[in-house]
Amino acid sequence: MSDVIDALALVGARAIAERVSMSAAIAELQRVLRAGFDPEGDLPRGILDVPNGQLLLMPAAVDGGVGQKFATVAPGNPARGLERIQGVYILLDGTTLAPTAILDGTALTSLRTPAVAVACVDVLAGPDAGDAVIFGTGPQAVRHVEALQAIRPLRSIRLIGRDAGRAEAAVQESRRYAPDAEISVGTPDAVSTADLIVCATTASDPLFPSDQVRDDATIVAIGSHEPQKAELDPMLVGRSQVVVESRRVAAAEAGDVIRAVEAGTLRADDVVTMHELFTGAVAPVTDRPRIVKTCGMGWQDLAVARLAV
Repeated sequence: MSDVIDALALVGARAIAERVSMSAAIAELQRVLRAGFDPEGDLPRGILDVPNGQLLLMPAAVDGGVGQKFATVAPGNPARGLERIQGVYILLDGTTLAPTAILDGTALTSLRTPAVAVACVDVLAGPDAGDAVIFGTGPQAVRHVEALQAIRPLRSIRLIGRDAGRAEAAVQESRRYAPDAEISVGTPDAVSTADLIVCATTASDPLFPSDQVRDDATIVAIGSHEPQKAELDPMLVGRSQVVVESRRVAAAEAGDVIRAVEAGTLRADDVVTMHELFTGAVAPVTDRPRIVKTCGMGWQDLAVARLAV
């Protein structure tokens, strides 16, 4: 066992940042999907409740690679100055299944979450989209600014949060990624001017009403994988083209989809999967909003982890 441990590559947060740019992560996830991988067949993950949060076990086997993320979700962490999601990633040899590397799972999650959502936005959003509204002021809010800037030159960015100090800090950090954009703290009614909207919050109920959203808007909702929580108005979900990772995951974990189905504004079969979007089975619409709802899946971690090793 000691020989196995000694042979492992240890890839920390700094190494991941140096080796894998946001643009590279987006491109790799798009490549995997365009090559025909269907997330519907991804290995199921385990979610276990523990005191102070959840344990997530996320295995994957894609393109000859195998890996597993051990992650935790601790809602109380932001108040402690820590990221809500923590974890480590173990990359395995695809033939022998021997461990080959251990990666910082927190940094990996921070990168792949916006990368997979914006990989879809790149296909769905209009070529001139560039006015963004971001709900949330944590690491994912800022990383989505980075990801959106990687696919579209942003003109304006409004960051919206309950804590004015955190919102201003997110504005300052976002300027690193979009130096030419006009960035400021915003209010929820800013969605009426946005063609790119990101919801990266822990909200249990919708953040804004459907009638404030333009027909040409593309919306990302990544805040939760819990079925009882929803960041989006069921009326908005019902009038939009909704892209999900897989129907299986959406039906079990995507509260925005589940709530809309229960409200009768959306049929479960009406969602579009990433596989359908990237293989051309379903084309993006242009006459109504487009929504990307993600819950997080193991194949995404594996695809990005392999770039870092």
